[in-house]
Amino acid sequence: MSRNIYELLEKEISEANISESEKNKRLSKLLKARGQKINLILVGATGSGKSSTINSLFDTSVAKVGIGVDPETTDISCYELENLTIWDSPGLGDSNANDANYSNQILKKLSETDDEGVPVVDLVLVVIDASTKDLKTTCGLINDILLPALTMENADRILIAVNQADMAMKGNHWLKEENRPDDILKAFLEEKCDSISNRISEETGVEFKTMYYCAGYTDENGNQMPAYNLTKLLYNIVISVPAEKRIAIAENLNGDNDMWEYDDGDEDYISVISQSFGEVIMDTVSSFAEKGVVYGGALLGMPGALAGSLLCGAAGAVVGLFKGLFE
Repeated sequence: MSRNIYELLEKEISEANISESEKNKRLSKLLKARGQKINLILVGATGSGKSSTINSLFDTSVAKVGIGVDPETTDISCYELENLTIWDSPGLGDSNANDANYSNQILKKLSETDDEGVPVVDLVLVVIDASTKDLKTTCGLINDILLPALTMENADRILIAVNQADMAMKGNHWLKEENRPDDILKAFLEEKCDSISNRISEETGVEFKTMYYCAGYTDENGNQMPAYNLTKLLYNIVISVPAEKRIAIAENLNGDNDMWEYDDGDEDYISVISQSFGEVIMDTVSSFAEKGVVYGGALLGMPGALAGSLLCGAAGAVVGLFKGLFE
């Protein structure tokens, strides 16, 4: 079994041609980094695809799962993956009675703070079904629960993601063989995101980042269909969480190559994510100028498709964390 990134970096530091005092300094920084924990919570209406999003993004096959995961989540479920904890909340919109109960559960989780009074939850991912026309539940969720719990100062910890992009126009205009929307659907989805952003901004007074994606799904034959724009979603998650905690995300990503292959091509999300992870590591353990560090798939305990080399050479240049994905 591949060692995790912290063990690999510890080995590099221990074998580096530097003084013992410098080694101890770097190992101390690494130990501190290893203690960083990150908490993500997914919220949204019933059927928006929160659980499928979790399964697409992360390697939940090795997660410790708490509170049971039924086909329809009735309590906040917890996935523990090393230093990453993911909370899957119940879907809202079924009934007033259930919504009140679920809202209280979400509010309680968001109200938890650490010893320094900082919210435990680092990021709230609000998942919206691309085919829905009802934003009342989502606006109420943000206005009545998320913002009061996190406060306006922490509004940047909320990311809005529009899922099931392939079903936005009743399944029309989705190019199945290419796994992407055609120009008509793409324009519709972009307009949908703008409309959602404007509506929520009018209701809350806060502007949120909004993007669309498809988490993928299992068809009637049990085949896993690939995701779309999952790399873009990951990019937005990475830049929204504290930099010092990002490696906890990198360690636990889904190793299925197909899930990361398709995106809108608007930006090289792979390189940006790689740069972010690499800079954090370089900052954490100091420069490896003495020896170029090139890791393969063992770096993050993932297949080579999601690894490639991360650190390289005297300048500490960061090269594609996920480059092998497209080769």
